Amino acid sequence: MDQAEFVVVANRLPVDRIIEPDGSSHWRTSPGGLVAALEPVMQAVDGAWVGWPGQADVALDPFVADDIRLIPVTLSEQEVAEYYEGFSNDTIWPLYHDVISPPQFHREWWDAFTTVNRRFAEAAAAAVVPNGTVWVHDYQLQLVPQMLRELRLDVTIGYFHHIPFPADGLYAQLPWRKQVLQGLLGADVLGFQRPTDATNFLNAVRRRLRYEVKSSTVSVPADEETGVPAHAAVARAFPISIDTEPYRTLADDPAIQARAAEIRQSLGDPTTILLGVDRLDYTKGIRHRLKAYGELLDQQRIEGEEVTLIQVASPSRERVDAYVHLRDEIELTVSRINGDHDTVSHSAIRYLHQGFPREEMAALYLAADVMLVTSLRDGMNLVAKEYIATRRDSTGVLVLSEFTGAADELKQALLVNPHDIEGLKDTMVQAIEMPRAEQTKRMRALRKRVFEHDVQAWSHAFMTALAAARENQ
Repeated sequence: MDQAEFVVVANRLPVDRIIEPDGSSHWRTSPGGLVAALEPVMQAVDGAWVGWPGQADVALDPFVADDIRLIPVTLSEQEVAEYYEGFSNDTIWPLYHDVISPPQFHREWWDAFTTVNRRFAEAAAAAVVPNGTVWVHDYQLQLVPQMLRELRLDVTIGYFHHIPFPADGLYAQLPWRKQVLQGLLGADVLGFQRPTDATNFLNAVRRRLRYEVKSSTVSVPADEETGVPAHAAVARAFPISIDTEPYRTLADDPAIQARAAEIRQSLGDPTTILLGVDRLDYTKGIRHRLKAYGELLDQQRIEGEEVTLIQVASPSRERVDAYVHLRDEIELTVSRINGDHDTVSHSAIRYLHQGFPREEMAALYLAADVMLVTSLRDGMNLVAKEYIATRRDSTGVLVLSEFTGAADELKQALLVNPHDIEGLKDTMVQAIEMPRAEQTKRMRALRKRVFEHDVQAWSHAFMTALAAARENQ
C-alpha cells in the first residue's frame, strides 16, 4: 500500500470485525468520536490509520474500509496480556487515575510495552510519506513519538493523551518514569485534556529530566547516541469533544422520541429518571453513586416509586482482576437496594451490564431527567456532552464530577465531589427538584458550549498547532 501524507497511530484500528452466523466476516466502522473527528481529515489529506485489529495472533495485510486505509499491527496472545492488559491497563491506567486502584509494576510488562511500541513506530515510519505528519494517540503508545523520531527525522509528530496525566508525586512511582517522558517528548506537539494535565507533564519534565521549560515549550536536547537533533516540544490543553450532529439528528427523529417514551412507560412512568452511563471501571464512581442513591431511598428523601435509576455499565477489561471484583461489588449493591425498595410494579434500579447502539443511547438520554456523571477521575467524559447534545427541548440536569475534564468547560452543570456522599446526595435532590426554568437556562448554555466546541473544532485546533510546529521546526 502506498505511503500516506497523514498517519494516525492508535492502539486499535477504527473498525470492528463482525462475524456473521454463516461464518463470513466484514469490517464495520467503530462508533467512537475519534473516528468521527479524524475521518474527514484523513480523507482530505490522503490519510492512513495504524492500529491493532483487536484479536491476538491475527496477521492482516493493509486494507481499505469505509474509504480509510488501514495498516494492522499484529499482537501475540502474550503481548495482549503483558502490553495491553498488563502495562497499559494494570500499570499506567491506575497510576494516571490517582491510584484509585493500586498499579502493578512488572519488568516483563515494561519489556512487552517497549517491544509493541517499537512495532507501532516502525509501522508508522513505513506508512508516512517524506515530510508527512503522524498523530499518535493515547497512553498505550507513549514511547512511539521518540521511537518514530529516531526512525524518521523528516516527519512532524503529534501526540494526544486522552486520559489524565498525574501530579509528579504520583507519577514518580513509575520505575520507568524518565523513559516514558522521553518517549512522549519525541512529539512536536503534545495535547492534553485539561491545562492541569499539561502542567503536571511539564512539572515532571522539569523535575525528572531537568530540561529547560518555558511556558508550554520544552527544549529537548540532541541525543548523541541516536543522532536525533535538538527540537522544541509544545505541551498544552486541547479538550476533546463529540461529533454533535448525529445526536442532534437522533434527538429529532420521531422513532427515537417514541422509543424514549416507551422506556419511560416500561419503568412505570416515574416522575424522575436518573441515568448513569459508564464503562464498568473503578474510575467512574459507580459505587459512590449507588451508595448515595441507596441512602436517599433509605432516608425517604426521595419517593421510591417516583424515581428510578437506570445504570448502564458496559463490559470492560473482563480479564483484569480489579474489574472482576468491581462487577461483583456493584451487582451485589444493586441487588441489595432493589431488594429493599422494589415493589411488584416498580424497580429502584434498572441495571444493564451491556453496551447499546447509539440509537438506543439517544433514546435513554431523551428519557432521562437527570444525568449522573460521578467519575472519581476522568480525562474528559464524553457521555456528559452526548447527553447535552441530545436534550433538544433544553430541559434535563447534568450532575458532573469536578474531577472530570468536562467540568472545566461545562460550568452550568451541578458540579460535585463524588467522595462527599452527603454533598452528592444533596446535589441529586437539587437536580430532581430543579424548576424547569432553571433547567432550561442551564441547559441552553451547556448546549451552546458543546455545539460550538465540537470534535471537528478539536481536531482543527490540534492540526493547526501541528502545522505551526512544522513551520517553526
